Parts: sequence; structure tokens; C-alpha cells
Amino acid sequence: MKYNKDRVDEMLLTLMFLTTFEYVEGHGATSWKGYDWHHMDRLYQKGYISNPKTKGKTVRLSEEAVVLSEDLFKKYAI
Repeated sequence: MKYNKDRVDEMLLTLMFLTTFEYVEGHGATSWKGYDWHHMDRLYQKGYISNPKTKGKTVRLSEEAVVLSEDLFKKYAI
């Protein structure tokens, strides 16, 4: 099935907004990484998250991703 990968990435960032924690200015926030690896890899390649291919259960969101995820949440969920 063909789909808009950028739109899926937006949806994933929106969902990640709901599960972020440990926000430290200048260091982003942490989110659970229980999503499909293909999508997580795309977010990593775009610089939105830390490398998802670690043993940890979380990824670090960049400052840009923190702001974008909140904006997307407001756009789609409010």
C-alpha cells in the first residue's frame, strides 16, 4: 500500500508528544520507542530522535522535535 510517509512521521511525532518525559532544556525530552522500526529510523534520519537501535526502551527527542510534536498535537488533537 502506498502512503504519505511524511504524514505518518507527523502522526508518530504527535503520539510521541503524549509519552514524553524528562524534558531538560537544551537536551530535548525522552519518549518510549514502541513504534515500528521503519518509522523510527525515518525520524532518526531526519534528526528528530536519537538512534532507536539501542537496548534502551526510550529515545531522546531533539529540541526541534519537542516543539514540532507539541504543534502537531495541537493541530490534530485539539
